[in-house]
Amino acid sequence: MKVYFDSAVLIACSVMDHPHHHPAAAALALVRDKKIEGWLSTHAMAEVYAVLTRTPFTPRVSPSEAWQLLTQNILPHFEVTVLSAKDYQDAIHGCATQGWTGGRVYDALHLRAAQKAGCDQIYTFNVRHFQQLAPELANLIRTP
Repeated sequence: MKVYFDSAVLIACSVMDHPHHHPAAAALALVRDKKIEGWLSTHAMAEVYAVLTRTPFTPRVSPSEAWQLLTQNILPHFEVTVLSAKDYQDAIHGCATQGWTGGRVYDALHLRAAQKAGCDQIYTFNVRHFQQLAPELANLIRTP
């Protein structure tokens, strides 16, 4: 089964004190054990790095630690899908058409990547927003 992980899930599995660490880490373990096929996007890589290095976690995550978390704990176990300029344009246009503002565009990009990769499930801790953005995928969207 192909499962797309949004950045919030990848961040949660990387920070032990995160409130969603345990379910996220359990999902990551399924990927590492090859029980599911994990997918993420190039956008998710950047978003994970940005959030890890900017959020005031205790202890703080340094840029080099964020890089290590990505390159040692996540990337070796995941397939990565790349969005094209047209994918970005379509996602942004969809948000504009629906009147969605701000960070919802990032959720739209995650959904676009999951569709492009042909994923069977989409893991997020923002189920309601994801389902609003893509009601046709509602049955695929869940928390880990």
